[in-house]
Amino acid sequence: MTLTHPAARIEPRPAAVPSRPSRRLVGGLAGIASRYWTVAALIVAWWAWAELNGYNKIVVPTPGAVVAEVVGHTGAYLPDLAATLVTSLAGLVAGMALGALLAVVVWSSRVLAGMATPVAMIMRSVPVVALIPIISTIFGYGWTTVWVITTVVTFFPAFVFVGARLREPPPGTSDVFAVLGASRRTVLVRLLAPHAIPGVLVALRLSASSAVLAAMLAEYLMGVRGLGTVFAQAISFYQVERAWGAALVATVVSVACFVAARATERWGLARFT
Repeated sequence: MTLTHPAARIEPRPAAVPSRPSRRLVGGLAGIASRYWTVAALIVAWWAWAELNGYNKIVVPTPGAVVAEVVGHTGAYLPDLAATLVTSLAGLVAGMALGALLAVVVWSSRVLAGMATPVAMIMRSVPVVALIPIISTIFGYGWTTVWVITTVVTFFPAFVFVGARLREPPPGTSDVFAVLGASRRTVLVRLLAPHAIPGVLVALRLSASSAVLAAMLAEYLMGVRGLGTVFAQAISFYQVERAWGAALVATVVSVACFVAARATERWGLARFT
């Protein structure tokens, strides 16, 4: 009979289990990577394009140089960024209001619909660059023209989506209001306006980022203070890193506006539907 010394009995140690904070951290990083891996891929592709082709920084600066320019000269961007954001917000609010108002006009009268719909389609179809000389002739070369251009660019989604909701009320509700003898104004205020809120939220998501880019384009073409002017002046003085920095700031702000509008849409849909 063979006896085994107790010390020779070595029990296997259980594998270390990650703590709950560690699992949360790993899960959070994995979620961020799964959502924003395309951003990292674009940055890597940008860097590889600039480095492997041996481009001079005057032609294509590297991502690091552009980020260093923005971080190192924040004061050169903030005032113009604030001006662009104010114009974008003002144009977005006006555009949403204009689109919703035109949708109500189209719903209320066939005659007015025949007048408003072609005008809306023309304003949407004509390029912004072609509208700027006409609008600037009317309103002058200043902030007002930039605001009007931003309004024109952002009104169409609200016009389309609000109009679609107004034309398609919930099934059976129109019959109920008709039986109760409700006027068209009552139907609009009590039934169709609340029903159109999801359309407004969808239009907000689609227009939020466009408002920033439209304002920047108008500033670039007219020389009004904003990120567009920063970009134009940087190109004129061969400050390529600053030009790319202005474009980078505008892109980040546009994406942030889209994310904020999407969060607002989700909150509104959960509340009103």
